[in-house]
Amino acid sequence: MIYPIVVYGDPVLKKEAQDIEEGSIDVKKLAEDMFETMASASGIGLAAPQIGMSIRMFVVDGSPLDDEEGEEDMSDFRKVFINPEILWEDGEEWVFTEGCLSIPGIREDVSRPERLRINYLDENFKEHEEEFDGMKARIIQHEYDHIEGVLFTDYLTPFKKRILKGKLANITKGKCDADYKIKLPKKK
Repeated sequence: MIYPIVVYGDPVLKKEAQDIEEGSIDVKKLAEDMFETMASASGIGLAAPQIGMSIRMFVVDGSPLDDEEGEEDMSDFRKVFINPEILWEDGEEWVFTEGCLSIPGIREDVSRPERLRINYLDENFKEHEEEFDGMKARIIQHEYDHIEGVLFTDYLTPFKKRILKGKLANITKGKCDADYKIKLPKKK
């Protein structure tokens, strides 16, 4: 099932998500739906809040990046992260232009540490503790931010936020170009 993507302005995107109790939901089916939703929107990561669910789960698939010359091997980077916890981040901060399915049409430079260690459960509720670096770490950091209620625009300078204010307001109203189904914030 393909879910609509919740866009900027919806409170679920700014809320810290809740842990998932084993057996409380069908995480395998949800993961399958999230991968399908992400692929249909040409994404490389998708967090549950982006489909309106305030739970600590995200999926990543870096394989679309594998075609890019000089990039790290992303062909095997397809994972489900449930109740993740970043244990540490370190290394040089590096800047990369990020985008987000919940903020269509806006891409901005974001600085993040190059490495991390994360503890998480997979779709079988098997525990893992792994280290990632480079683009894999960045994708995880971006999606992890979603379950913490943080968007990449939160890292921008006040000046940059002022410049984008009108575009962000338009996204909230549905005045944006997205070639996938979106869900607008409920009007107050």
